[in-house]
Amino acid sequence: MKIQNLAVIFIIIMLPISMVLTTYVQNQIQTLELQISYDTKLTNATYDALKAFQLNTVNSGSSDLANSKIRDIEASVNTFFNSVASNFNMSGYDKDILQEYVPAIVYTMYDGYYIYTSFTNTINEDKDSSSGATYHDGDKIYGLRPYVHYSCRYIDGSTDVVITYTLDNCITVEGTVRGEPTYKTGYLLEPSNFSSVSDTSITYRGSTITSENNLTEHLIAYDEDTNGNYVSFEGDYVCDKVNGVKYYNTDPSNPDNKWFSILTNTVYPTNNQYDTENTSALEYYQNALEFTNWVRDNLSGITTGMAYDEDGTPIGDVFGQSLPIFTNQAGWADSIEDPNSLFNQHRLAVIRYTIEKNLSIAIANYNNYSGVTANFQMPELKEDEWEKILNNVSIISFMQGLSIGGKIYNGYSIVTNTKTEEVVNLDSIYITTTDGQYHRATDEDLIGNSNIVRGYFNIDFERKSTSDGTANVQYYYPHAEMACYSSVVTQSGSNTVENIYEYMEDQGGGTLAQVYFTALGRERFSMFRSNPITTDW
Repeated sequence: MKIQNLAVIFIIIMLPISMVLTTYVQNQIQTLELQISYDTKLTNATYDALKAFQLNTVNSGSSDLANSKIRDIEASVNTFFNSVASNFNMSGYDKDILQEYVPAIVYTMYDGYYIYTSFTNTINEDKDSSSGATYHDGDKIYGLRPYVHYSCRYIDGSTDVVITYTLDNCITVEGTVRGEPTYKTGYLLEPSNFSSVSDTSITYRGSTITSENNLTEHLIAYDEDTNGNYVSFEGDYVCDKVNGVKYYNTDPSNPDNKWFSILTNTVYPTNNQYDTENTSALEYYQNALEFTNWVRDNLSGITTGMAYDEDGTPIGDVFGQSLPIFTNQAGWADSIEDPNSLFNQHRLAVIRYTIEKNLSIAIANYNNYSGVTANFQMPELKEDEWEKILNNVSIISFMQGLSIGGKIYNGYSIVTNTKTEEVVNLDSIYITTTDGQYHRATDEDLIGNSNIVRGYFNIDFERKSTSDGTANVQYYYPHAEMACYSSVVTQSGSNTVENIYEYMEDQGGGTLAQVYFTALGRERFSMFRSNPITTDW
């Protein structure tokens, strides 16, 4: 056979195959491009939702209260769907259609989480279910489900308690301890790290903590005058934060000069008389020491193998053996507040278990609510993604079931909130210096720096707004210091630290460590919490 004939046969055979392969590769490329595009749009919408939540909480003095928090979350969810509708508009999807492909949005908070998803409304038989009600028994609702705590039950003889964990080292113990009804809340800190304990000072990791004087903030607010008109006032005010609410006064030493708070741009005078001497930091360490000693005296027998979920089902020991949670164990970190302590590893395991279990059920049940044909199921999150979720206030959004050509889209996005009133993380403290700047606590320029002034919550350096209820809006900063470029903006000048407790202790009890531990204790003790810290011992 001539070579020309072989060439013709080869072309006849290979040309269709080549065309099919080319079409297949092009479709795969288009599918991949579409998936990347959808991932970006979902991430942008989730970021928009987080930004809305962040702005609402920063500018609301009541953002830590339950009803206000629900309001802020619902506003954030609306922002998410509006952003999704805007981002996906070019793809032919609007908000109502896309909502059917979003099985869940999770808001992880300080001591629990909300899931925004579909559920069946239930009304007890003894409740009024008249036609005038907003929802009726059996209605399918797409909304915010009840708050779920990071809780776990432990049974040890006459001790039967539920322990609620948080994003830091604070726990709540509720139940029966050695046959006695018990309800206590407090922070856990290693007792061996304390020395020189007294009523007026306490030494923690080589740093002496005492009370602070004349903590001030800049403020702009509106108040109603005698004629019923709103007028603005501005100035630096002595500030005291109690259970998440800030109280201000120009001259606290004057009994006639009343303290006031600002809630939703309204001035609320109070008859309470606060002191210029702020003892929050000192009380934080005093209470933490007393609470930790109580836990070890009464719950030392509680082990990781005694954990049960809300149904009474054993969770199982993820550590392979049953180990005491609240006492130091060989092979684990010596300090209970250390990230690698058994307590912290168990705390993270409980938080992950509660989120994973309820979220899996919510997404799987969405198959019964969605009006589309899709197999909704919980995706497997990566370990580094879980690390972000377990250590920060976060929003996790899911989108599934959309056709993107060669496959069905199954995506999710995780965005964390590092500036929130909800939790004071170890990296939430900024340090001010005499040159009018604020720095991250791990800024290498702070080591041995003699110009350190004081530490503050990072959210207090964010711009805030105030209004008289009209279009008249003014902006201000509670603290006027400017961000250190290398430390805060680029973060190139900050040290990478795995354990900031040891990092500060290594400073030899210097000014940096003392200022940092004081600010951390002050902000944690004064933050809002639904379970107040136990003070009666």
